[in-house]
Amino acid sequence: MSTPFPFTAVVGQDDLRLALLLNAVSPAVGGVLVRGEKGTAKSTAVRALSALMPEVDVVSGCRFSCDPDSPDPGCPDGPHEPGAFASRPARMVELPVGASEDRLVGALDIERALAEGVKAFEPGLLADAHRGILYVDEVNLLHDHLVDLLLDAAAMGASYVEREGVSVRHAARFLLVGTMNPEEGELRPQLLDRFGLTVEVAASREPDQRVEVVRRRLAYDDDPAGFAARWADEEAAVRARIAAARELLPSVRLGDGALRQIAATCAAFEVDGMRADIVMARTATALAAWAGRTEVLAEDVRQAALLALPHRRRRNPFDAPGLDEDKLDETLEEFGGSDGQDGDGDDDPDPGPGGGPGGQPEPDDAPQGDGDAAARPEAGEGGEPQPSGGGGEQSPARAAEPFRTKVLSVPGLGEGAAGRRSRARTEHGRTIGARRPRGALTKLHLAATVQAAAPHQRARGRSGPGLVVRRDDLRQATREGREGNLVLFVVDASGSMAARQRMGAVKGAVLSLLLDAYQRRDKVGLVTFRGSAADVALPPTSSVDAAAVRLESLPTGGRTPLAAGLLKAHDVLRVERLRDPARRALVVVVTDGRATGGPEPVALAGRAARLFAAEGTASVVVDCESGPVRLGLAGRLADELGGTAVTLDELRADSIASLVKDVQGSRRAA
Repeated sequence: MSTPFPFTAVVGQDDLRLALLLNAVSPAVGGVLVRGEKGTAKSTAVRALSALMPEVDVVSGCRFSCDPDSPDPGCPDGPHEPGAFASRPARMVELPVGASEDRLVGALDIERALAEGVKAFEPGLLADAHRGILYVDEVNLLHDHLVDLLLDAAAMGASYVEREGVSVRHAARFLLVGTMNPEEGELRPQLLDRFGLTVEVAASREPDQRVEVVRRRLAYDDDPAGFAARWADEEAAVRARIAAARELLPSVRLGDGALRQIAATCAAFEVDGMRADIVMARTATALAAWAGRTEVLAEDVRQAALLALPHRRRRNPFDAPGLDEDKLDETLEEFGGSDGQDGDGDDDPDPGPGGGPGGQPEPDDAPQGDGDAAARPEAGEGGEPQPSGGGGEQSPARAAEPFRTKVLSVPGLGEGAAGRRSRARTEHGRTIGARRPRGALTKLHLAATVQAAAPHQRARGRSGPGLVVRRDDLRQATREGREGNLVLFVVDASGSMAARQRMGAVKGAVLSLLLDAYQRRDKVGLVTFRGSAADVALPPTSSVDAAAVRLESLPTGGRTPLAAGLLKAHDVLRVERLRDPARRALVVVVTDGRATGGPEPVALAGRAARLFAAEGTASVVVDCESGPVRLGLAGRLADELGGTAVTLDELRADSIASLVKDVQGSRRAA
């Protein structure tokens, strides 16, 4: 077994280490989500934590780690006789992003269950993690159905396995630790709220600290065992401090003054629900125990807020996590307790290895409306600027308020990654048929299995009530669910789109579609065109907030190289098909349909559009044309693409005309 990097040898990252240590002191805090750029010791620190966890007593021979003092009465390996137990280190179980459902929750032997009525159960990772740590690296990339199973287990403290009327239940209480790079996409709000604490990590910009990081890493790589031995005393000291804090924890007093500060802080920052209040209370108590005190102080409440609230303030993926620390201090001062918790700072708790501040700067206000659009008369007749020559670049317009959009889906039946946009053959969803299993059986089609086995019962010598089932009889259920797609935005940023009111509305529409893509678990990409060329503003990614940032700073002006934009999008899709051939694409072209610049710009744009039609790529054109005179150019472009066109008004889900339809369906009659 490899020697882990010592926890106490991690350089900096005070907030990360403190959050992990508080969960080691009090697992009831609810786990940690670690957000940050790659190469910032996220995984290293989490893996090192397991070596500091106290040992656990388990019933001897129990595969589900039952506590001998209070064994689970429903344990599949039970009932347990009192007496025999063993001590072992707390486990850290890693959940791979690509794990199957059976690997997570365990699997039943379906053949034995049908033929013998025996619950032959093989435990999964949730059973292994019981009373230990469940670590999910790249947790934001975890498949939705695994996220749902994690949510259920975290909420109920138990895992349930159901297979055609045969069920097994076992306890599954664990410390959930996840790491993620926000550039690769955000978490679902339901899972985000399940993490008690969150920390943002980044590489130090101090040369001396970076030198020390490299020095320690090289020393560890040269001699892991020797490096760990040099830090053994520090590791032992922290391990002893965790044990002492655990013993002290039941004696810590959370007074009414601290409770008032916790409630007032959660109310002031408008967090949803009551989980934040509970997590803050548990975190403040753990902070006091870690500092060796039996009284919760205002400083504990403040630190608890910085760890427990930032991720609960996000209303959509475009919001940056963080707290306004000035507002936090004002709230704590206003609701300071009268029982010695007025936060005068004289009795600063010793934060130990992770005692640095955990606050993040307040995010900029979200863009609202069109700002000073009316005060900038940049447009020509009809509210539209007239392109000429190369056109001058204009400052970016602010996006209008996002809205709920109509559903745009790719026609047909795909087989891509699980999501919520288009129909697909998936492991989850409604059953539509049966087939012979390819590899391990995951979803049994009971009726088809019985039909396959029934004709052979006499030949197999059946004499009792049980059905004689063989491997060849088993049938896999084929299911239809939903997949995520690649939504590639092709946005016209030319002078004809540059009227500030119009561009603000266009950006608001694209932001709305990005939010919809986030909710439907899509990948997104952004191609823009203006002047004489097109650019890939954002290659395909799962990070819709990255796309929103690029869109917000998008400049406008110049001619309209529509053909260049379409050809650039075609190249992006070609490369992406090689990387992820199962993921189908939806191309969303946001334009007024004009094509200017170069020889025969309209004809060239038509030929480029027909490339998409020939390949069967699903597409939709968001018609941004405005003014009293409409040329209908976006509609013609949609015909060339083989897709459909919608106006900005029709894109709204609450529009009378917005009906759910495939984007390759025929255009609706006016």
